[in-house]
Amino acid sequence: MDFRWIIKDKANPDTVEQLSSEINVNPTLANMLVNRGITDFQKAKEFFRPDLDKLHDPFLMKDMDKAVTRLAEAITKQERILIYGDYDVDGTTSVALFYGFLTEFYDNVSFYIPDRYKEGYGISEKGVCYAADNKFNLVVSLDCGIKALDKIKLANSLGVDFIICDHHTPGEFLPDAVAVLDPKRPDCPYPYKELSGCGVGFKLIQALAMRSGKNPAALYSYLDLVAVSIASDIVPITGENRILAYYGLERINNNPRPGIKALMLKGKVDKDINITDIVFKIGPRINASGRLEHAKASVELLIARDLDEAVRRAELVEDVNAARKNFDENITKEALQMIQVREINGSFKSTVLFKEDWHKGVIGIVASRCIERYYRPTIILTESNNKATGSARSVFNFDIYEAIEACSDLLEQFGGHKYAAGLTLAVENVPAFQLKFEEVVSQRIAEIHLKPTLEIDDELILDQINYRFYNILKQMAPFGPGNAEPVFCANQVYAENVRILKDKHLRFEIVQDGQNTRPVCIGFGFAKYYDFLNSKMRFNIAFELRENTFRNTSSLQLYVKDIKFD
Repeated sequence: MDFRWIIKDKANPDTVEQLSSEINVNPTLANMLVNRGITDFQKAKEFFRPDLDKLHDPFLMKDMDKAVTRLAEAITKQERILIYGDYDVDGTTSVALFYGFLTEFYDNVSFYIPDRYKEGYGISEKGVCYAADNKFNLVVSLDCGIKALDKIKLANSLGVDFIICDHHTPGEFLPDAVAVLDPKRPDCPYPYKELSGCGVGFKLIQALAMRSGKNPAALYSYLDLVAVSIASDIVPITGENRILAYYGLERINNNPRPGIKALMLKGKVDKDINITDIVFKIGPRINASGRLEHAKASVELLIARDLDEAVRRAELVEDVNAARKNFDENITKEALQMIQVREINGSFKSTVLFKEDWHKGVIGIVASRCIERYYRPTIILTESNNKATGSARSVFNFDIYEAIEACSDLLEQFGGHKYAAGLTLAVENVPAFQLKFEEVVSQRIAEIHLKPTLEIDDELILDQINYRFYNILKQMAPFGPGNAEPVFCANQVYAENVRILKDKHLRFEIVQDGQNTRPVCIGFGFAKYYDFLNSKMRFNIAFELRENTFRNTSSLQLYVKDIKFD
């Protein structure tokens, strides 16, 4: 994919110089930190040394006092409590966290995950009736419920109380629940707005622990689940999320719960787990059950008490994940062919595809795959329960949720975020929706947003690349949205010792006039550049800095992001 490079502006030189002096780093690193909002010693200390004591008071969240009071009352009265969560990674980790914590000291509790195909997203009528029929007095919904006005009205009529824990954008009105915890509520004063659904659930158990006098450290064993949710739900790794992710990764790398350990074994990652490993190797395995079968299997895996049980459950999840990959590949191939045919008839600024027999569980993945090839806002629709249902994915800096909202007259239901959303509509409305969505996107999207961007932190000369520089970069982790892994460029370099690996990849050294350092570069999928690189043609290279260990010897390598020839 041809990237548009955006090299970040230089920060205020006086601020850079002061920070460089205060924390003893070179101006390049100081400039990068200032560009990320780290402008003085105190902010740098908080950034480089995340502290669990800096977590916000959970009672700052609107309705938290109501939620804790009702939950404590249910426990005191031995009421039946149902933990209700969505079927994706954020929802299943939320349920595992909340169910795991409550069952440490309370037995009268169970959990419920809606069936993706029979019930759809969020709180369902079937789920509410299940709670009422089985005498559950209180339901705690996690990662869903913020728009479930009718379902909460039904629950109230059946004598079932709800505490809603959500992190999605609310509608005009809130459900009439006992408590509605959502930092995105317009009237919520909670200082951090970007928690995952599991993060909101964590704040509720934190508040319950505080109210009951439990040691807060007792909650920290659940941070591995919170970290998995933060990574998989692609929420910003800033502020409170950074603290939760930092200590959650520490837990995963040192003492993970059996379910996560089993997933690590299946993903063949057993040390130095980072956010990327979760996104590509752990999260998809948790998601697989809910995509193809029932997400209850993922919760049972995550709450497994010992490794033997977890490994058995992970085997089942792995089989489903293999099937998911097969659906993913076949449907992506079909979708790309449909786009190619569509392109013959003109150019488009959005993609909306519908095929009634596509598997609902993988259409979000397919939307992302289509964007990798055709970089524009994309919605993939299939038929489910006689409705067209779909997943939407966006491109950098375009709010797909707002674009879908502008077409709401054609929709029956929708929800989501700036970069990802879900929607349901009548099948007969699909053609009209395709036309209107294209019209809305065309009016709102800038041409520059239809070309993928590569944000570059700074230009380096090759002699700047050394272990002192890299060791400070490592301390900036965990990386993710809001704190992207640093990308650098080096200009006017040429290649030597170019080798093709496995017919697709390249390994080569780069040389820069006047510089002694000749770093090794690894370019995955860059074999097409072999002849150009071998010709000693000058080029600019964008890269991330990585450490490679082979036969107990470590060295720094450049992980190639893009190459631009003169």
